[in-house]
Amino acid sequence: MEPGSQIAHRYQIIRLLGEGGMASVYLARDLQTGQDVSVKLLRVELENDAASKKRFKHDARRAIDLQNEHIVKLLDAGEADSQPFIVMEYVPGMDLKHFLKLNHPLPIATAVQLMQQIVEGMVVAHQHGVIHRDLKPQNILVGADNQIKITDFGIATALGQNELTQTNSLVGSIHYLSPEQGRGGLATPQSDVYALGIILFELLTGQVPFQGENTIAIAMKHFQTPMPSMRDWRPEIPQALDNVVQKATAKQPQDRYQDASEMATDLATVLNKKRAREPKFAVATECDDMTRPLDVEQIRQATDQLRTQIKATRPLDATIPPASVRSKRRKWPWLVGVSLLGLGLLGGGGYWYFNQPVQVPDVTGESLESARQSLASRRLKVGDVHQRYSKQIAAGEVMAIDGPLQRHRGQSIDLTVSRGVKSYQIGYYTGERYRNVADSLRKKGFVVHQETQYSADYDRGMIIKQSLPVGEVAHPGSDTITLTVSAGKDEVKLPNFKNQSVNQVLSFANQHGLPLTIMTTHSDTVANNHVVSQQVKAGHSLTRGDSLVVTIASENDAEKTTNVQLTIPYDKRHRENQVQIYVRDMNHNYRTPYQTLTITSDQTVTLPLKLKNNSTGSYRVVRDGRTILSANNIN
Repeated sequence: MEPGSQIAHRYQIIRLLGEGGMASVYLARDLQTGQDVSVKLLRVELENDAASKKRFKHDARRAIDLQNEHIVKLLDAGEADSQPFIVMEYVPGMDLKHFLKLNHPLPIATAVQLMQQIVEGMVVAHQHGVIHRDLKPQNILVGADNQIKITDFGIATALGQNELTQTNSLVGSIHYLSPEQGRGGLATPQSDVYALGIILFELLTGQVPFQGENTIAIAMKHFQTPMPSMRDWRPEIPQALDNVVQKATAKQPQDRYQDASEMATDLATVLNKKRAREPKFAVATECDDMTRPLDVEQIRQATDQLRTQIKATRPLDATIPPASVRSKRRKWPWLVGVSLLGLGLLGGGGYWYFNQPVQVPDVTGESLESARQSLASRRLKVGDVHQRYSKQIAAGEVMAIDGPLQRHRGQSIDLTVSRGVKSYQIGYYTGERYRNVADSLRKKGFVVHQETQYSADYDRGMIIKQSLPVGEVAHPGSDTITLTVSAGKDEVKLPNFKNQSVNQVLSFANQHGLPLTIMTTHSDTVANNHVVSQQVKAGHSLTRGDSLVVTIASENDAEKTTNVQLTIPYDKRHRENQVQIYVRDMNHNYRTPYQTLTITSDQTVTLPLKLKNNSTGSYRVVRDGRTILSANNIN
């Protein structure tokens, strides 16, 4: 899209940030809030792909529930002119890949601290049943103070089958792809854990563990080649830290951490001195427990062998019974054997059937009854049903599938079902202590913003006003509450104005919000329009809003012009400020504005006051309906 283009009449494109296999990402301006945001748009060639569009929207709906400081916040999602879009917070900085190029080698403690942030974000994702599936440094942003933000949740999944047909779409990910994903199997939390282990390896060594001429060669190394030790590159790396990588990247998913939470627990103590002599990690067992169909030919051969052994053990001098008896005796062992064989095959076939892995259908967004039917079609059933509030999923619809997405026939699947949007009625917070109110609101899930303002009526830390009115029904997670908090009285220490010009005093008064009152007197020692004295002595203080009173020297001219220069401050809370300036002199009064302005930044104006016969003038500046500057007795 071209700069200046708008999406949904709200987001104005500034520039392209990057392009991926499925989407393009732009920096944009939210015209409602004035904030910079990132907007992700589905690629043009996928706009007519119904499956891609459906997954794009579906994954956006799931990702919006992921609230964590280490996950890029999803702000909005929708469709404009048949083109799906996702709006996310904009994170100034760089991706982790670029960060490593600029900062390698990282100190071990720094690498661990960065990794802990990444894993913490993935803990929240796994708790919500969300699998990233495409974790890599390019999808991890590093902001100010090395603050980590994970992005691109669900985008790799949204490609589905298409990601194999997009040219080079897997090149950027193959270095971090788990063996089961490379074989075309289902991604699980352990698949994300594998990618986390590769990322930790790269953080500490500056390179990925497996290189190759093409994606196939790299994938084969993921399947077969043992994970190298980071200590081969950096011997100072503790064995306990190398063990985290070795366990996270085990070839079999069951030998890895079961999810990010388990990995986070291990990572938290990895630099502890108590683990200094930790032995090398070793997979507990190499046994292949995969369920396989029984081989009928092997069973037949084993039966023949057993029959031969029985014949060989028969006594040579045993009395041979009559033929009719032998015939009868020969029949029943064969009948028993065949029956046992049939039962064995039947039991083995049944065991094989019920232990075949099946993919759990994606029932998120369906009603509970519909989910039951979808699961039943795969010979699965609904297990425990948990409920959770959601601002995106309607009440009664499935929010998440709990547990792995690959099960065996007949197993129960636990589901999380939406209770709908949680809401609260806004109370009256003015006059309450900000810390107490903010803590209470945040525990309920609200985002609370603080603004400060000087006040002579409220003590420091007390709430002056609130953005949401009393009694309004608000929803945590979607509604933001802004509380304006008193910074106490704004005390202004006065300098010595003696011999300063009236314009210098006016500039000081405007800067500190002090209405100026000017008295006049005759002086033989002070120049005309310069200060002779001040009512409040130098070194003492006034509170913002108090009048600053000075006496200036004045000549009794019949008529004169006094030029008053003042700066009108811009209120950044509004895009534009409407300003009216009122002047009282020989030619003007306060009934009509002397000048009307629309300002978008601080603006300096000069007011020429026509005065005579030792008369005085005055002015008043009104911004958005409120008087912000004024002065009286100007001569």
